[in-house]
Amino acid sequence: MATREMSGTTSAEHTARALDPPRRGWFRLLLFAPVALFLVLMLAFVMGLGRDPKLVPSPLIGKPVLDFALPPVKGRNLGLSSSDLKGEVSLVNVFASWCIACREEHPVLMKLAKQRTVPIHGLNYKDKPEEAARWLDTMGDPYTRTGADIDGRVAIDWGVYGVPESFVVDGRGRIAFKQVGPITPEILAETILPLVARLRAHLSAGSGGDR
Repeated sequence: MATREMSGTTSAEHTARALDPPRRGWFRLLLFAPVALFLVLMLAFVMGLGRDPKLVPSPLIGKPVLDFALPPVKGRNLGLSSSDLKGEVSLVNVFASWCIACREEHPVLMKLAKQRTVPIHGLNYKDKPEEAARWLDTMGDPYTRTGADIDGRVAIDWGVYGVPESFVVDGRGRIAFKQVGPITPEILAETILPLVARLRAHLSAGSGGDR
């Protein structure tokens, strides 16, 4: 009897030991899961640091500008509408008098306007009419046309979430490029103007786009 009891106990112990390793494996997995998740998030963060936040891809690239019509900024004669963005390649700049970064890019736009390389249209975002007019009168007006988007609804359709932002629009009224943040001389020379030249070449050839 003693021998059988000892044999039974030994068998039970073997059974428990046989079941124990999987349990320990799940326990270890639960312990290391938060650590693994943290490492993955850190890796994604570090990889994101190497990307230029100003070059944000837009789901609107290649799509036509939605229909809109805006009155001009106070003191200007020409408003801005979607129909004005067809027939020639243009640059649409979203600006506001209260935007500090807009002051940074404004000299670049003024110089570009003097060169007459590409027509620049201004989309004035959530601004007071008097302040927008005063800002352009003081800083200079580089725009061929301006649109007073006082409530910001048109900018929403353009996918704007901050100022300044700029868009290159091809000759068929399709958005070809989006720049988030101020336009710098480097961005203008290396990205925007070469794209404008390509779009114009395609437009002249009759394709009307960059694709």
